[in-house]
Amino acid sequence: MDETFTYKRGYMKNKLFITMTLCFALIFAGCAKKDDNADTLSTILKRGKLIVGVKYDTKPFGYYNEKHELVGFDIDLAKVIAKSILGSEDKVEFVQVTPSSRILALNSHQVDMVIATMTITPEREQIIDFSLPYYIAGQAILVPQNSKITSLSDLNGKKVIIIFGSTAENNLRLIAPEANILGFRTYTSGYSALKQGLADAMMSDDTILMGFAQTDNSLKLLPKRYTKEPYAIGFNKGEESARLEKRVDYIIKGMRQSGDLERLKDKWVKY
Repeated sequence: MDETFTYKRGYMKNKLFITMTLCFALIFAGCAKKDDNADTLSTILKRGKLIVGVKYDTKPFGYYNEKHELVGFDIDLAKVIAKSILGSEDKVEFVQVTPSSRILALNSHQVDMVIATMTITPEREQIIDFSLPYYIAGQAILVPQNSKITSLSDLNGKKVIIIFGSTAENNLRLIAPEANILGFRTYTSGYSALKQGLADAMMSDDTILMGFAQTDNSLKLLPKRYTKEPYAIGFNKGEESARLEKRVDYIIKGMRQSGDLERLKDKWVKY
């Protein structure tokens, strides 16, 4: 089955997909097996390992390098948190998530937290809790080098790639309502479709699109940013995560004050 979906023909299908995702998240939140006598931080300390949901295909935040090592901004941040809580950056296990699966991974207790370029939104705050923001991104447009597209208004009537579960779809519908949206499950599949000429542009966070533009001279990232996307760490909603959230917020505040967050940005995000 083709994993793309066209907005004009498939809007109701995608709306159903999003609704079902949120419903499953709520169901898993109530039904997943866990220790009712221990909060998440206690569970982590008892286990001796932090389990974190991250992306594997989102350079420079979470991806495999040429040595097949999982690296990136989010990976390093998870290691800092593991070291602070458990005394070693090696006491962390990574679980792959995608934009459409990361909330389910949280609410089904597959992971303790999600660090996966996830923007704080009012809709998501109804289902999960967030840490303080650790990075501010902005949505941008990736196009072929020879493209005549120069701004968001040029996307009307064009085929534009977005990733299921990301904030790009809603933003695109508001700002360029005549765009024909093609949805993909992963960033790499969306990128491949753009390379194959199946679409005219791809819209997502600048930090993600930048990774493609930096390694592929046939594409260019347009300079304008259309939104502010505060990335934060996601937790299960409620009291079970309260102590863990407080601990992580303390770590993020400390990294801001020491300059470590800015150094992570300088290390991974190359404009």
